[in-house]
Amino acid sequence: MKGVVLAGGLGTRLYPLTHVTNKHLLPVYDKPMIFYPIDTLVKAGITDILIVTSGPHVGHFLGVLKNGKELGVKHLEYAYQETPDGGIADALALAKDFADGGPIAVILGDNTTDADISEAVANFKEGAFVFLQEVQDPERFGVAEIDPNDTTRIIGIEEKPQNPKSNYAVAGVYLYDNAVFDYIAQCDPGYAGRNELEITQVNNFYIEAGQLRWHELKGFWSDAGTFESLHASSRYYADKAAAMASVES
Repeated sequence: MKGVVLAGGLGTRLYPLTHVTNKHLLPVYDKPMIFYPIDTLVKAGITDILIVTSGPHVGHFLGVLKNGKELGVKHLEYAYQETPDGGIADALALAKDFADGGPIAVILGDNTTDADISEAVANFKEGAFVFLQEVQDPERFGVAEIDPNDTTRIIGIEEKPQNPKSNYAVAGVYLYDNAVFDYIAQCDPGYAGRNELEITQVNNFYIEAGQLRWHELKGFWSDAGTFESLHASSRYYADKAAAMASVES
C-alpha cells in the first residue's frame, strides 16, 4: 500500500503564521507538523509516499523533507494542487497516477496522532476504511452516524453539522481501494455548500455501496489547524517527551 499526505490549502486560520510558510511546516513541539503524519504511515510499513501541497510556499517542503530518507521514507514524490481551496477530494485526485491502480492510505497533513494503524493497513483488502474518535466539538469535523442496531456500521457522515448526530468525528486518516478516484470524479462542488470537492461525499459514496468500515482510533489525535489545536498538539508531545525523559533518567 502506498501513502498520500494531503498538505494543501492556504492555512488562513493560522494567519499571520502562514504568511511565513506552509501550515504543515509549522512546529508542533520539536518537529515540523508534517513529520507526524509521515511517521504514522512509516510506522504502518508504508514507505512509498506522495505529498500533495499548494500555495505560495511549496518550495519549502523540499528543504525540510528532502527525499524523505531521514524519516524512513524509501520513495517520496510531490504533487501540486493548483486550486488550494478546491477541497480534500480535489487534492486526493492528484494521487491517481501515483496509486497506479492499487490501494492507498491517506492522511491529512495537519493530523498529529500517535495511534498505530498498522493492523488496519495489513488487513485492508477493498472498499474504504475510516477511523473515528469521540470528541467534545464534533461540529468542527465530519461526523459519523452509527447504526444503533449494528454499531459496526456507519449510516452516513455529515460535514461540520450544526446539530451533530454523534460525538464521533472522522479522523483525517483513511484507507481506500482504487475506486476512490471514480468516486471523486462524481463529486459535486456544491455538496456541502463550500464549493469544494468534499472527502465526506466520497465516504458517503462508499457507504451507499456498502463498502465502508470503521475502527476507533486509539491514542492521541488532533488536527493542528487552529491556534488552539496547534497548541494542544504541541503540549501533548512536550508532555510525552518529558515523561519519557523522566522514565529514562
